[in-house]
Amino acid sequence: MPTLGRLRNRWASVTPDVRDRALAAAVTAAAFVPGLAMLGAQFGDLPRHDGGFAAVLLVLGQTVPLAVRSRWPAATLAIIGTCFAAHEVLAYSPTIGSLALYFALYSAGAREERFRRAVPAAASAEYVVFAVLVTLRGSPSDVLTYLLYYVVLVLFWSLGALVRQRRRQEAEQRRLTARAAAADERARLARELHDVVTHHVTAMVVQADAARYLPSERFPEVLATITGSGRDALTELRFLLGVLEATGARTPGLDALRGLVEQPGRVVELVEAGERPALPPETELTAYRIVQEALTNAAKYAAGRPAKVRVGYGVDLLEIEVTTQGPATTPGALGSGGRGLAGLRDRVDALGGRFTAGPSGDGFRVSAQFPVAGTPVRCGR
Repeated sequence: MPTLGRLRNRWASVTPDVRDRALAAAVTAAAFVPGLAMLGAQFGDLPRHDGGFAAVLLVLGQTVPLAVRSRWPAATLAIIGTCFAAHEVLAYSPTIGSLALYFALYSAGAREERFRRAVPAAASAEYVVFAVLVTLRGSPSDVLTYLLYYVVLVLFWSLGALVRQRRRQEAEQRRLTARAAAADERARLARELHDVVTHHVTAMVVQADAARYLPSERFPEVLATITGSGRDALTELRFLLGVLEATGARTPGLDALRGLVEQPGRVVELVEAGERPALPPETELTAYRIVQEALTNAAKYAAGRPAKVRVGYGVDLLEIEVTTQGPATTPGALGSGGRGLAGLRDRVDALGGRFTAGPSGDGFRVSAQFPVAGTPVRCGR
């Protein structure tokens, strides 16, 4: 029912201290309702009598401590257990307030951490003393009755202990999950840093080396290109800092491919086919990094050779292919499985795609396929 659901949600949002005080007030009030006395716990089968003011104090000693059962579970159990034992040994009239003992046992099992082994041992010793005193008062109960009641008390304690154990397991699971997430994030940022530094620094080194063989009038153009690469590196490094600071900085995506392939000193053809769907940021970033890594490798090992970047937008598949023509100046270097290509393979695998890289004809080919889903949008070309 909606009303019951709202009450349940409101109760769930209440702090443990407030809940405990509400429980203590409810049990205390119920303890003085005569019609509820038959629901209380009784032990020993001793003749009952009205204890007057002393009996009232012992009842309050059983119910009022429930107000702090979450904060001090061991002390709560000690006070309630002692008052319950005295109430039963003195054979005062039963009340429903005696049920507070079960709440105290459960709370001690569920909440007590520091004395979780000492408390059950002390409680068991107190029960033995209680049983002896009841017997000396003339109780007709036999040993089996004592054992059965002890088992009931142990069950309430054990139920709380199971809850405590489950909480500890859940906390440990959350800790391990957080550690794994942090490790994944560190690995992702390391890949990002590798991609940024390798690409832009390599471009700057290649451009600086090429400047030695250019006429002096071309120096300003080369310096401008190197400056542009440095600015791009700073922009992407700021993005990484934005990720670390959770500033919401945007990641480079497919829209940035045109600027990537049109950098000076590159002979790259970009071909886009189909209608681009709305893609998750991680998919667009991975596609951008694939092209970036492939062109960086081309600049290092096949400088001056033409390359082709093909992006195919299918109904349910995104295809990225980068081919470099001509033999590499260092045979096999592009296919050496360095950190860049290995990191890209891990990224694509994480997105449920397929990644391949290797020689193709007289050049080198890097390709990837991603499953996609979304509403197609026109590509700006």
